[in-house]
Amino acid sequence: MKPLFSIITITYNAAETIEPTFRSVVGQFFTDYEYIVVDGDSKDGTVDFLRSRKDCLAVFISEPDKGLYDAMNKGMHLAKGEYLIFLNAGDTFHSENTLADIAVSIGSSRPDVIYGETALVNDKREFLGMRRLKTPETLNWKSFRMGMLVCHQAFIAKRTLAPDYDLSYRFSSDFDWCIRCMKRAGTLWNTHLTLIDYLNEVRIDHACVYLEQNFFKTYEIAYKVGFRDEKYFSKVFRKVMEMSPSEYKKRSKYGYKKPLMKA
Repeated sequence: MKPLFSIITITYNAAETIEPTFRSVVGQFFTDYEYIVVDGDSKDGTVDFLRSRKDCLAVFISEPDKGLYDAMNKGMHLAKGEYLIFLNAGDTFHSENTLADIAVSIGSSRPDVIYGETALVNDKREFLGMRRLKTPETLNWKSFRMGMLVCHQAFIAKRTLAPDYDLSYRFSSDFDWCIRCMKRAGTLWNTHLTLIDYLNEVRIDHACVYLEQNFFKTYEIAYKVGFRDEKYFSKVFRKVMEMSPSEYKKRSKYGYKKPLMKA
């Protein structure tokens, strides 16, 4: 029988972050899952760590790829489970009961998309706070107009409806993927659970770059489909960055620049 969940982790030189992720998966009380790790030909200790624990992995490959989204496509094509969960190296399930709690939450209903909340933690796994973009009570693809309101790791889609990640996007193929999943979905289920502990590695001096990338996820998606409403993007920028583009340009040494994108 196919497993209920396919958990996919992408790694590249992740020796310092892969262990808590690995332990989080194999430590789940609910065992109806497969664990797939796709490594991009790491040169640190990542491969050695994973090979020494290969018995816990349904699939492990290590080979060069064309980037994160290409590796995610590889993992998805290898998956056999009913639902896909992408768990980055450094991120973990919120508790050892997370998969069991999801299974109980959905019961026999089998919605097309399952989602929940995300907590932020530091490298000591200490709680920092909840993700600032709060998950909406009712989710649809239009919910992402004001940013990626559900963290990708807490967005769980049926494998049979999930498209490939679009490699033409530089920053936001995960954003695009979630939207396309929602457009195909008939039912979306809010678990009302905190599902993921997201490793917040952002240093203070790089905080502006982190927020800027989140803004560009929204910008890039809309720009590619021909949406050019600068007033709208100024509004989104204010919401995500908590300041106007002109204020950001004055404050940030990085400067506010539009990304290079295809029309």
